[in-house]
Order: sequence, then C-alpha cells, then structure tokens
Amino acid sequence: MPHSMITRRSFGASLGALGLAGLAARTSLARAASAYPVKPIRLVVPFAAGGAVDTVGRTLGERLSVTLGQTVIVDNRPGANANIGAEIVAKAAPDGYTLFVAANGIVTNNILYQHLSFDGLRDFEAISLLGYAPLVLVVPTASPFKSVKDLVDAGRAKPGDLAYGSAGVGSSGQLAGALMAKVGGFEALHVAYKGGAPALVDLIAGRLSFMLLNPLEVLPHIRAGRIRALAVSAAERVPMLPGVPTMAEAGYPKVDATVWWVLLGPKGVPADIVKRLNADTTAALADAGVRNRLGNLGATITPSSPAQAEEFLKSESSKWADVIRSAHIHAD
Repeated sequence: MPHSMITRRSFGASLGALGLAGLAARTSLARAASAYPVKPIRLVVPFAAGGAVDTVGRTLGERLSVTLGQTVIVDNRPGANANIGAEIVAKAAPDGYTLFVAANGIVTNNILYQHLSFDGLRDFEAISLLGYAPLVLVVPTASPFKSVKDLVDAGRAKPGDLAYGSAGVGSSGQLAGALMAKVGGFEALHVAYKGGAPALVDLIAGRLSFMLLNPLEVLPHIRAGRIRALAVSAAERVPMLPGVPTMAEAGYPKVDATVWWVLLGPKGVPADIVKRLNADTTAALADAGVRNRLGNLGATITPSSPAQAEEFLKSESSKWADVIRSAHIHAD
C-alpha cells in the first residue's frame, strides 16, 4: 500500500477519533449539566468575613443551598483588592461548582493594575446582578459645609485644599471621590488608608474634609452626631436617611456612585446551568428574609438576566475607566 494512502487513512482515522472524543466530551458535559447540581458548590467571596460583600455572599449562599438542594460553601479569599479571589474563579473549571460574588473591582481592577492574569469582563460568565447600595457623602460635624454646593464651591476656590479619605487605592470611596471632584470641577487630595475604619477616625477628628461611604459604615456615626450627611448617590432618597437629599436633588446628578454586587462563574459555564442558577438566584433574592437582611445594609436588590448583568458590567467598566484615567489613578 502506498505510503501516501496510509498517511491519508491514518489522518482520517485521527480526525474521526478527535470528532468522537469531542462528541463524547460534549455529551458528558450535557449530562452533567442536566443533573446539576450533584455536589456542593463553592461560592468565592474575595473579601474577609464580616464585611458587606461577605454578608451578601452568605445570605445568598444560605438561600441557594435550599433552592439548589446542595450545600453552598462560602470560601473567603481576601487580598490584593479582590484580585486573589477573582483569579481563583477565573481559572476554575466552568462546571457551575465554583461561583463568585464580585463587586466593583471586577471591572476597575483591570484598569488600575497593569499585570493581572485575568480579564474582569472576558474571563467570567455573568449569572445575575444581586443589588447595590448608594454611597453617602459625609463631612465632620464641625465642617462649615452644609450642602454639596458648599463643598464644591470651597474646592473651586482653593484647588487642592480639600482632602478626602478612602479604604485604599482603587477602592469605591477613592473612585467616587475622584468622580465628585471631576464633576464638581475642583481638585482634592486623596489619602489612602488600610481600611475604611481608620479613615473614618480621621474624618470624625476633622483631619479630612469629606468621604463617600456605604450606609452601613456611616449610619451609626451620623446618628451619634459625629459626622453629617450631605447627599446620597442614589436615584431616590434612602429609607435609612430620609432627610438626606440625593446628589441629583443637590444639583449633581452625574455623581452616580454605588457599591454593587454580581454573581459570576468562570467563562464557559454551560447555558442551562447559567439559566438554572439565574432562576434560583432570582428566587433567593425574592425571599423576605434575604430582602430584610440585605436591606439592613442599605441595599436595593436588583436581580437581572445574565445578558443584563453583562451589559451592566460593560457600562460600569467604561464609566470608571474614564474617571481612573483622568485622575491618573494607579494601584501598582
């Protein structure tokens, strides 16, 4: 038999084997998806236990354990501004057994950090939005600023004289402060702290001019009279602070800054598993206990379709890329 014929036959047999192997893999994946879930699910939270993102993850995980019929185990992987947890999920098998409660950093870290091993938009499968909480613009009680306009006017009058703090470089507080300065047309000095708590101490003491923080962090201090709220970055006034105007009411509708949460998986999770997880997440977020617990964080619950979640992430990435670049913010 000619060598060329043997080669062609061998090549054809190899292609056939590859085709059968591919078909077998697809069939196996389809069977696994139809039976999903058959084992516990890991829910990665990229922050330490006890914070807002951890509370969202644990609240969701407890309810999903009921609706999915499998234990959902919360796996806290803090560090590197949420990049450690994100990398774990990006590299996990896309079988629906590793999920991720992501926050704002999933779309901003690729702009803030130059050498990440993953892409926050391309390497994850969007499952559903979970909710958001507005940021509250606060000043010390002794501050002369009684309105947002007062603060903006002072910033314009003396460029660089105002200082604001945040939980660190690239945090939602820093980016919101940069947006505030950009929209208001003034310059302000950013002071990065190792967490929101020490920054709040300096704000209360009057060493900082203002901060933007989530309601859970600021409410006790507002009620105790240690700081004063000037506005909330929400579409409507929040029930926890009914007397505080929105940024739009204060004349600055473009200062739209929230902390938000979204459920993701590694890129490539089968469509029927995504559909199942989306339906069960929507049902979990409709539970009265879940709504009450997240409501205590000042959160508004916003379940969505996977497509809506993906579009939201793209929109937020575009919005904050402009802020980060114009303010020359770098995290590495």
